Amino acid sequence: MALTFPRILPVGDAALVVEFGDRIDPEIHRQVLALAYALEREPFPGLRETVPTYRSLLIYYDPRQLLWDEARERVSDALERGTKIPLPEPRELDIPVVYGGEFGPDIGFVAAHNGLSEADVVRLHAGSVYTVYMLGFAPGFVYLGGLPEALATPRLRTPRPSVPAGSVGIAGLQTGIYGLSTPGGWQLIGRTPMPMLDLCRQPPTLLRPGDRVRFIPISVEEFAAWQRSDGAGSP
Repeated sequence: MALTFPRILPVGDAALVVEFGDRIDPEIHRQVLALAYALEREPFPGLRETVPTYRSLLIYYDPRQLLWDEARERVSDALERGTKIPLPEPRELDIPVVYGGEFGPDIGFVAAHNGLSEADVVRLHAGSVYTVYMLGFAPGFVYLGGLPEALATPRLRTPRPSVPAGSVGIAGLQTGIYGLSTPGGWQLIGRTPMPMLDLCRQPPTLLRPGDRVRFIPISVEEFAAWQRSDGAGSP
């Protein structure tokens, strides 16, 4: 039986989720952002936090202030408002990246898997504009949609025990950026000196869902200069 979207489902006694579809799709994600924006503009009493994903919005509320039925009604009202409120223009950010070498140890595999040269991988990856779909897995990890199909590559069979912060990777039809040094199984093709996560910054994450991102190839020397300047600006 086909599912009908959007649908509102309980998540424990202090959250609910609104599902807009069952696949990765730009229009579905636009609906997710529209609801998040409507709730940001007009939060209801007891609203704690919203968490956008590829196809749904997780909404935390205070169960001491309202019950499930009340929360559902408030969210239903916001769903209606979200269809009428134009979303703000997305931010556009350039992210510098050193491709290959010690910074991108898997670029050779990505190239061979797709019948490309390493230069082709850099050209295709840096030649696309990506949309930030969600943050997750670990603090500051950025999931990006818009990877050219010619670069699609499966994850590693065995995850690495540690991936450096700032690493740029590919997994299937997604590309992503590691915010922290964590275990990970994505194919690493490069690394950015730009911090994705800074606890002294407000908000601490550089990117947010809906942003548009373009990767800018830089040299190893530029990477080092950027780090010496603490990422305050391009060297």
